[in-house]
Amino acid sequence: MPIKIPNDLPAFNTLEKERIFVIPNDRAQHQDIRALKIAILNLMPDKISTETQLLRLLSNTPLHVDIDLVQMGSHTSKNTSQEHMLAFYQTFSEVRQNRYDGLIITGAPIEQLEFEDVDYWDELCEVMEWSKTNVFSSIHICWGAQAALHYHYGVPKYPLKAKMFGNFKHHINVPESLILKGFGDVFHCPHSRHTEVRHEDIERIGALSILAESDEAGVQLVSDSSERMFFQFGHWEYDRETLAKEYYRDKNKGLDIALPYNYFPDNDPEKKPIFNWSCSANLLYSNWLNYCVYQRTPYDLGELEPLVIKP
Repeated sequence: MPIKIPNDLPAFNTLEKERIFVIPNDRAQHQDIRALKIAILNLMPDKISTETQLLRLLSNTPLHVDIDLVQMGSHTSKNTSQEHMLAFYQTFSEVRQNRYDGLIITGAPIEQLEFEDVDYWDELCEVMEWSKTNVFSSIHICWGAQAALHYHYGVPKYPLKAKMFGNFKHHINVPESLILKGFGDVFHCPHSRHTEVRHEDIERIGALSILAESDEAGVQLVSDSSERMFFQFGHWEYDRETLAKEYYRDKNKGLDIALPYNYFPDNDPEKKPIFNWSCSANLLYSNWLNYCVYQRTPYDLGELEPLVIKP
C-alpha cells in the first residue's frame, strides 16, 4: 500500500524515482480505506532531507499511511524556505484538534542548550502533553527523545566530552519487544550528538525499559511499559552520506571534529561510507507501524484511550 503525501512535495519525486509506492492526495481521495494518520513534527534544520528520510522508512509496509507535516508556530525555520513551510507544513495550533495513530518528533541540533532555553520549548511541552490524549503511539528521535524523557519522566541529559559521532554497534536487551521483532542480536545505527542520557537514570524508573544499547554509544532505544512511547537516541533515518555531510560541514567551519567512528572504510574520508543500518532502520519503522500502531490503534480515533504516564 502507498504512503500519501502532496504530489508537489520535493520528496515525492525522489521517492518515486526509488520506486517507492507514493500516492498523491487527489488520487487517495477516491480510495475507500482507513489510512493510518501519522504526524511528523520536524525540528531538524534541513526539513526536506529529514522529510525524505522518514517518508522513505514509513513507506516500506503494505499499510496506507497519511502524513501531516508539523512545525512549531513559535519558531521560524532559517534553513528551509518559507514557501516550502507554508506549502507543506501546518503549525501545531492548526492540528491540535486532530487525533493521530502515530507521531514522530525528530531531533534538533540544539542539545547543548538547556531545555528551557530553546525558543519553542513551551510549545513543545504542549505537544508532548497533547500527545498523551491525541496520539496512540509516538517515536522521539535523538534530542526529541531527550526532551520527551525529561518532560514525561524528569530524566536529565549530560554533556559529553566529545561529540558522539559515527556508526555504532548495538545489542538487544529485550528481544521480545514488538518494535524489535525480527532483529538479530546486534545492529548498527548512526549517532550524532553532544549530550547523552544515562542507563542508570532510566533504569531507576520502573515504567521505562531499555530495549537496546551500545557499549560505545550508550542507550539507544527505550520504551514505556505500554510500548506506546519510544525514545531512540541514534538516527536510523540517516542516509549513507548524512554523517559525511555533517563532518565536512563542521570541518569547513573550522570546528574541532573527529572522523565519524566506524564509518569511512580505513578511516579514509575519500572512500564511500559504510551503510549497514538500512535493514534495521526499515525493520524498526515497519514494526512500529504494523505491530505497535496498526494492530493496536482503534479504528475510530475518537475512541483513543489516553496514555497514562506511570512513574
